[in-house]
Amino acid sequence: MRLCVLLPAFNEESTIRGLIKEIRLFVKDVIVVDDGSLDSTAKLANEEKVHVISHKERAGKGVALRSGFEYVLKNNFDAVITMDGDFQHDPSELCKFIRCAEASSGDIIIGNRMAEKKGMPLMRRLTNKTMSLILSALIKQHIPDTQCGFRLIRKNVLQNVSLTSMNFEIESEILLKAAQKKFKIESIPINTIYLGRKSHINPFLDTLRFMKFLMKMTIETLL
Repeated sequence: MRLCVLLPAFNEESTIRGLIKEIRLFVKDVIVVDDGSLDSTAKLANEEKVHVISHKERAGKGVALRSGFEYVLKNNFDAVITMDGDFQHDPSELCKFIRCAEASSGDIIIGNRMAEKKGMPLMRRLTNKTMSLILSALIKQHIPDTQCGFRLIRKNVLQNVSLTSMNFEIESEILLKAAQKKFKIESIPINTIYLGRKSHINPFLDTLRFMKFLMKMTIETLL
């Protein structure tokens, strides 16, 4: 399986270099999408000799991931593993995703942080639980952590699912549209590292975006 890791990044100069080094202990090909960072994120990533896609201005995580997915398809990777650029995900757990992909027919393998919630901020925990319950009901399949950005996505999903989201709601859009097309979704337990850094997620604004996205998808389904 020809595999790459995709990192959407915004102002991650403090973590991006170390993260790339650790990822490369497990996966050779790394793609960084610098989403209009105001710091040295792109420069440091380039110095690590990975492929860097740069947005001149910040466009949102959804746009960053879509840019990366285009590159994944254009370069004929069999699957991509997405991770956050702030070292919130443990690179050593890439092996879990690779082993699961080799042993199962799952089209999307998504990390589940909810079995080990220690250190997760209360607001994040409540938001994740609420969104996961709603999305699981729509998908008609229990997915314990629908908002986790640490996930493996096979090429056939990217080829057959049209994504339009601009921001964090893309995590939900991928799952919902993949389920509509009968792709198989699996979850595996992972740890999450909380370093006390401020999240790029705005609990209020991104929850509103999520609800707007759900209304849009419901209307499209009914039509």
